[in-house]
Amino acid sequence: MPSAFCTVEEQSGSRPLPLTGGRGRLVPDRDPRRTSCPHRAPSTGALASLELPMATEPAVLTARALLLDMDGTLVNSDAVVERIWRRWAAAQGLDGDEVMSVVHGRQGHASMALLLPERPVEENLADNARMLAEETADMDGVVEVPGATAFLAALTGTPHALVTSADVALSTARMAAAGLPLPQVRVTAESVGASKPDPEGFLKGAAELGIDPADCVVFEDSGAGIAAGRAAGMRVVGVGPRAGQHGPDALVKDLTELRVEPQEDGTIRLLIG
Repeated sequence: MPSAFCTVEEQSGSRPLPLTGGRGRLVPDRDPRRTSCPHRAPSTGALASLELPMATEPAVLTARALLLDMDGTLVNSDAVVERIWRRWAAAQGLDGDEVMSVVHGRQGHASMALLLPERPVEENLADNARMLAEETADMDGVVEVPGATAFLAALTGTPHALVTSADVALSTARMAAAGLPLPQVRVTAESVGASKPDPEGFLKGAAELGIDPADCVVFEDSGAGIAAGRAAGMRVVGVGPRAGQHGPDALVKDLTELRVEPQEDGTIRLLIG
């Protein structure tokens, strides 16, 4: 099957996504007038994933480095996040579902600032420190996202980094609880001055790896993380159902739908689907 190129044009713009057919899902852009992709029906403006017909070959992305979120992407920590944040929501008199719609992907104090904009920063930072300690002590239900072990093993010797809103202690504990190795390059909460959706973390990850941001692919599960990747000028693979609501360049159910093929020229070929 000959390859084709479909441009996924979101607000920051992105490179053409090379496709060779298959099950990899692409998210259409928001402009119903853009119908240049032969694989894509005209958009109605809604954010929805598009399954390519005739699942014979996977979609393909090529990169020089991969930047990996942790929670929801490599590690399923939803159980503990729900427990701790819903307790906080109840203590503040906030709706738990509303709180949960905000907190994924952000540092805790950044989420609090959005939910309680009049609250003093000092209170948010104090709550954030306390909740990080609680999360670090609570590993009940923390497991790997399906396929994470094989995915990380396939990245051995290739440029990649962990870029997480968790701090060093929490990221170390959760990766260990899930039985996953820590990448050598890590950008944690202590490394940045601004939380996702600010692109600082992803840009720092690319800089530490010595790779141009445009040659990086981000793996993310949250709206804040996807926005950060786009703001950094990177392509984004969304992982899991949360990601599908936020227009990543490609979408997978979990990491079992990915295959990594390091190339002799130093690039990384990702087969999605």
